[in-house]
Amino acid sequence: MRKLACALVALAIATPAMANEVNIYSSRHYDTDDALYENFTAATGIAVNRIEDDADVLIERLKSEGELSPADILVTVDVGRIIRAEDAGVLQKLQSEAADAKVPAELHDDADLWVGVTTRARLIFYDKNDVTEPPQTYEALADPRYKGMICTRSSSNVYMLSLLASIIEHDGEEAAKAWAEGVKNNFARDPVGGDTDQLRGLISGECDIVLSNHYYYARAFRQEVEGLTDGIEQIGWVFPNQETTGAHINISGVGIAKYSPNADNARTFIEYLLTPDAQKLLADGNDEFPVVAGIEPSEGVQKLGDFKRDQVALAAVANNVARAQEIYNEVGYK
Repeated sequence: MRKLACALVALAIATPAMANEVNIYSSRHYDTDDALYENFTAATGIAVNRIEDDADVLIERLKSEGELSPADILVTVDVGRIIRAEDAGVLQKLQSEAADAKVPAELHDDADLWVGVTTRARLIFYDKNDVTEPPQTYEALADPRYKGMICTRSSSNVYMLSLLASIIEHDGEEAAKAWAEGVKNNFARDPVGGDTDQLRGLISGECDIVLSNHYYYARAFRQEVEGLTDGIEQIGWVFPNQETTGAHINISGVGIAKYSPNADNARTFIEYLLTPDAQKLLADGNDEFPVVAGIEPSEGVQKLGDFKRDQVALAAVANNVARAQEIYNEVGYK
């Protein structure tokens, strides 16, 4: 902590003209984020003020506030959402050498308007009692051999949109449309609920194979999750596409508000998020993966093992999200 404090004080000294606060609009709602803010203030003397809400609500708020907005930082939990902020014109360039150096290039915006601070993988989970040969790729989910077995969230969910957007980027629109139709034809039931509900469906027997972000499963090792923890040994998992593109990942992303009154403080805060202590708090708070190399994920995440991740630029994937929704609609994917 002493080394962290020294590093952050140095950052603060480098920008003596800044005000003594930073105002954060965040769609993250995890208890460990409180410790992040407290540690940052203790190290730099910069007070943290925050508003938490759904990302789309916060983006609309930034738009309506315009030049009078007090916001310095926007935090979202999916690249699709941070791209909405970029498209709305409510972000400014990060201009952070630390972010450029510490975060893999594919987790940056091409225009330097946002950066990922944690990652999450979208996995295939299955009922080990009923499925002896689980699909090893996202593409295999469309194989008719899995008819009547698959459960997913709705097509409007941002995680499902990002996944299909990545398939568009890798395989093209025609293949993506065939995939969406094939998965729809393999439904065990119409899409309903969140990722935890898909995993519960494996325990209840309603589903045999589901898609879920990894942390919805990993957190059931750390805390009691009703309808999941008690039967978690029944569930197996696959990191998809290990022989090809790698498992699809997404981010928790941050950007500096366009009209930030404390832009230097905002940049200091973002660089703080990339320090080892902050990365550990961020990742452990939601069982995500750190973006900075050399930092171990939570114990529950470590149970999943190592894997090859997709290294496609998320900015390119996000550009396909609108088309992904159109494809889902065209094939009747609810």
